[in-house]
Amino acid sequence: MRTSIKQSMVNFFRSSSRFLCASLLALLLVACNSTGSGMESFQSPDGRYAFLYPTGWTRVAVNNGPQVVFHDLINSDETLSLVVSKVDDSIDLTKLGDPDSVGVAIFNNVIAPEGTGREVELVTASAREKTDHTFYDLEYIVHVQDRDRHELATVVIDRGNLYTLATSTNEVRWPRVRNLFNNVINSLTFLI
Repeated sequence: MRTSIKQSMVNFFRSSSRFLCASLLALLLVACNSTGSGMESFQSPDGRYAFLYPTGWTRVAVNNGPQVVFHDLINSDETLSLVVSKVDDSIDLTKLGDPDSVGVAIFNNVIAPEGTGREVELVTASAREKTDHTFYDLEYIVHVQDRDRHELATVVIDRGNLYTLATSTNEVRWPRVRNLFNNVINSLTFLI
């Protein structure tokens, strides 16, 4: 009788161990494939760059505009865009100026050029290093006629191209999406 109880216990532990190992393996695979809470991954067709965008956002085709545009289906005025502009191969970001001067140049020439009726306030501008690239992270408040908008952007140069990844929302929603938008702009990565 002792042998059958002992054998039953051994069989129980073996099957429990298999179940536990299978469960841990499944959990590990899910964790490795996850891009983060509430985020999806986008990679350029040529495999040059990638970034994260919020789950539930949809890509929109834009003619003569940014290379990539996503927007939230529920809060349609929340957007993410990537603009890629050709620059001289010998230029690096620091040659264009420090983060503050590049931030001012962007809002004077792109966000609120003369005649648009927009006023822009540069809230913060900072530099960071990631994978042999210098990134300038910029935060703006854009005053338009009927509302204020909040925008985060990162600017970087890679292989003769200036990349500007920007996220934008209305000022009312800003406190709720601040961390999410920071995760988006910090996720821009060059793969080749």
